[in-house]
Amino acid sequence: MKALTYEKAHELDAFAITLTEVTEPRLRDGDLLVEVRAIGINPGEAAIRRTRSAEPGGRLVLGWEFAGVVVTAGPAATGFAAGDRVMGTGDFTRDGSWAERVAVDHRVVAEIPDRLSFTDAASLPIGVLTAWESLFRDQDVLPPGVSRVLVIGGAGGVGSMATQLLKAMTPAFVISTASRPESRRWATAMGADLVVDHRGDLAGQLRTAGIDHVDLVLSTSGTSGHLAAIVEVLRPFGHLAHTDLAGPLDLGAFTEKSLSLHSEMVFSKIVAGGDVASQGRILARAADDVAAGRLRPIVTTALDGLTAETMKTAHALAESGRTTGKTVIRVTG
Repeated sequence: MKALTYEKAHELDAFAITLTEVTEPRLRDGDLLVEVRAIGINPGEAAIRRTRSAEPGGRLVLGWEFAGVVVTAGPAATGFAAGDRVMGTGDFTRDGSWAERVAVDHRVVAEIPDRLSFTDAASLPIGVLTAWESLFRDQDVLPPGVSRVLVIGGAGGVGSMATQLLKAMTPAFVISTASRPESRRWATAMGADLVVDHRGDLAGQLRTAGIDHVDLVLSTSGTSGHLAAIVEVLRPFGHLAHTDLAGPLDLGAFTEKSLSLHSEMVFSKIVAGGDVASQGRILARAADDVAAGRLRPIVTTALDGLTAETMKTAHALAESGRTTGKTVIRVTG
């Protein structure tokens, strides 16, 4: 089968992902073999391309957000059969979905509603799971006392789904950050009650809107640079959930306010251990919510073809920092 592969980490201007012939995935007992019809593109995958190389003599296949059709199921992969339309993520220690077919643990997969296209379905899994686990952790509700939530990066894939989930599942007042007119319009369309500019004085903008504090911040991008402002706007005993905080961290300001700090990595349950099947259940619930109109897909750019050219275009968009929603590649042929 064909897949998009590379060997050495590289920058965008030296793009080295090529379409090559690779061996068919080997199924584990709990796996599904899925024929890939569409793939969602994430900034994290572009970051992996820049920093992660294959073992000597090897190659990497990235991509952990897909929609497709089940070809076959392993003996322990219950609940699915050949021909089922599914969406899911995967395991970033295994080959991903930038390929004609992918082997994936059935517990991180859910069926796609009939009314939902493969393209729209491929825009959902990473954003839904990352937002859900950031906001609700391993529960179905926000932490006690949370009624105001600030989403930093509200126009991106995770921010878009976080706002939608909050408005569909909770009575929370949702504040989203966006810096450009088009991203502000998108954040509002996702359901944000208030949109502020993360390039400006966050606390000042909130005070102007009559808000003296928030209870929870979900930061999806630039968290290190926003950390002082985040601590300022959080109430004592508030919560910060982040998806990208890295490097040395001074916890002094957190201690002064007794703040809780929560990190989120969507593959942690499948890699480090946990209730892996919860992710399939979350995706199934999200699929039902989409079918009922409570959530909406977030495709803003659709590209055609499993080619190096379309993937380079998708990575350029991901690295631009100026996209809204999700870029999806429709796999053809």
